[in-house]
Amino acid sequence: MTDNTAFPTGTILGYPRIGRRRELKRAVEAHWAGRADEATLERTAADLREATRVRLAELGLGRDDSSIPESFSFYDQVLDAALTVGALPARFEYLRASDGSIPLSAYFTVARGEGDHLPLEMTKWFDTNYHYLVPEIGPETVFSLSSNRFAQQVSEARAAGFTTRPVVVGPVTLLALAKASGAAPDGFDPLSRLDDLLPVYVEILAALRRAGADWVQLDEPALVSESLPYEPAALADAAARAYAVLGASSARPQILLAAGYAQLSDEAWTALAAAPVEALAIDLARGDVPAPQPGLASKTLVGGVIDGRNIWRGDLAGAWQKVEALSALGAASVSVGTSTSLQHVPHDLADECELDPRLVSWLAFADQKVGQVVTLAQGLTEGRETIAAAVREASAALSDRMEAEGVRIDAVRSRTALLAPADFDRGEYGVRVAAQDRALNLPVLPTTTIGSFPQTDDIRAARARHGNGDITTDEYEGFLRDEIRRVVDLQEDLGLDVFVHGEAERNDMVQYFAENLDGFAVTQYGWVQSYGSRATRPSILWGDVSRPTPITVEWSRFAQSLTDKPMKGMLTGPVTILAWSFVRDDQPLSETANQVALALRDEIADLEAAGIAVIQVDEPALRELLPLKRAAQADYLAWSVDSFRLATAGAQDATQVHTHLCYSEFDVVIDAIAALDADVTSIEAARSRGEVIGDIAESGFAHGVGPGVYDIHSPRVPSVAEVAELLTRAAAELPLRQVWVNPDCGLKTRGYDETVASLRNIVEATRAAREAVLA
Repeated sequence: MTDNTAFPTGTILGYPRIGRRRELKRAVEAHWAGRADEATLERTAADLREATRVRLAELGLGRDDSSIPESFSFYDQVLDAALTVGALPARFEYLRASDGSIPLSAYFTVARGEGDHLPLEMTKWFDTNYHYLVPEIGPETVFSLSSNRFAQQVSEARAAGFTTRPVVVGPVTLLALAKASGAAPDGFDPLSRLDDLLPVYVEILAALRRAGADWVQLDEPALVSESLPYEPAALADAAARAYAVLGASSARPQILLAAGYAQLSDEAWTALAAAPVEALAIDLARGDVPAPQPGLASKTLVGGVIDGRNIWRGDLAGAWQKVEALSALGAASVSVGTSTSLQHVPHDLADECELDPRLVSWLAFADQKVGQVVTLAQGLTEGRETIAAAVREASAALSDRMEAEGVRIDAVRSRTALLAPADFDRGEYGVRVAAQDRALNLPVLPTTTIGSFPQTDDIRAARARHGNGDITTDEYEGFLRDEIRRVVDLQEDLGLDVFVHGEAERNDMVQYFAENLDGFAVTQYGWVQSYGSRATRPSILWGDVSRPTPITVEWSRFAQSLTDKPMKGMLTGPVTILAWSFVRDDQPLSETANQVALALRDEIADLEAAGIAVIQVDEPALRELLPLKRAAQADYLAWSVDSFRLATAGAQDATQVHTHLCYSEFDVVIDAIAALDADVTSIEAARSRGEVIGDIAESGFAHGVGPGVYDIHSPRVPSVAEVAELLTRAAAELPLRQVWVNPDCGLKTRGYDETVASLRNIVEATRAAREAVLA
């Protein structure tokens, strides 16, 4: 281990890595498209890393004290760790280089798939809207140091005059988030490979030390979660064993073990306090100051008092109180930090010149949060009186927010206060099914898509030209009608059964509604990584929510006029609107969800009046917001289900209500999904080859269900045989009347060539399945 170097007084646990204007996205996608070679991509990535270091130093973090994290990733931090330790699935072994390393080309192929080789599955990172790739680990997995990128980036920083702190997903979290490989026996537990994995982590630490790292950050958020298939005591025991080995390594940087996203379990806190590491970072934005423990006297405690997951300006007075409480635990020293990486928030509030200045005064993006950390760190080193003015300013902004017009609206609150049980109950499912069968007359195994069709360059260009005033609203709406007509004609040609209008008018499934509901604001450059090269701009839900006018009705009415097939009205559900926005934190989420639900309820009524007989209310984020702590889960599931039911319970019996869930681990929340009482639920299933179908059958789920047969997060085109295999499995395990055929998710991110080819294969496979059933 290196000579002891004091941990910095202030730090962050990670920083946005996509670039202030999504430079990484454009560079990666240009490389995938063959427009840029690997060397060009590597230069762009290096430039972004250098710009991040320089910016963080400008904001007050130190160039030479390890306060700047080295947290870059080309795609995903879990994938980075998995491939660094050699956990390459057997189907991709042909991509490994002759020296045993895993090149960048292989990295991207594992993430995106190739030919018949499916990519790694994707799911949500704890209770965030970030998606990670799920490692596949089995008894056959050979762990070996297969990449030196972590060390290369430390050396790169050193050459530029920075001593940075590399960030690596820790061994316990890597295995706890993994799934058993296809070759593993039933019941195999990836965490059972911990002892085999640790020697490779020892090698990683040694390589980082040789590259010049004084500190390394090992992220272990699995230790806070009660939603993983492990008891807290088992994870704590694994952490104790892991860090006994890593801490004993003779050639390593000092270790900061970071456990954000919620409060550590009592067992994990006890284990980590005793572990031979030099610093612990804990989440004090979503957790409390823990109890004293033996072993803390030799450690630095990094209090995550600045929320890394939301954009509200921090309460510096409250944060200071938490720092003082942390200081009372008897640690060797205390530092100030963010609760998590700042990858979950946009780069810089200063870019948002179109936001209301009063709203801006209530907010903090990544750069502003760094400033808050630096301010509090100054208070630790120079005394609280030196930051008194900044503390007062933050407190004044909080007070102003509570008093501002629009934050609380009596008419909105009166409506939610008058809600009765009947407002959440749609009536008997069997009665609805009979009415819908008469109204829709759909074939067995009905085919549909999830909502969006590809957002082409022409669509984005037309939207931009309209926004810039280069074309009139009439011209833009004429363009959109032509696009809708083209999508409807395509669905007629393909032979789908239930149509969508393609959502060409929508920039994003949440932002579109935010722009049309009171109580929201939207950003220009507030991009946040969702997965890989994909980013979203979460809207800001700052006040009471209401719907001033209908939002989707005219587009749906026009689309329905073009076909005799049922046209789905497409809405985003209340939980997803909350999950994919930055939501006010001054009242319970349940109250805000009901406000959004009532706005959607009004929209559904207007869609029905316009002749729309199928309405989809998407809730892909239902699982995402499930609290990491079991004690809070029942309450969350109750109000989240109620908000969906409030939105949809006013629908007529003959109106078929769909919902959609993607990467939502259906089996974990299956009772809640059944309680939504949607007539049809579509869900991701393609990457896992329909694993969820067994869970659906075993649960007795009785409503319509569409296990996805086309993974839209990969450029692969599923073959007819691949789709047929999934349909055969569904038909074998579920009553045929229940089964729908659809992609995993919306098609917005795909190109038209792959979309059309995939949908043709789906329709062909479905027709063959119908013939087999009816023969």
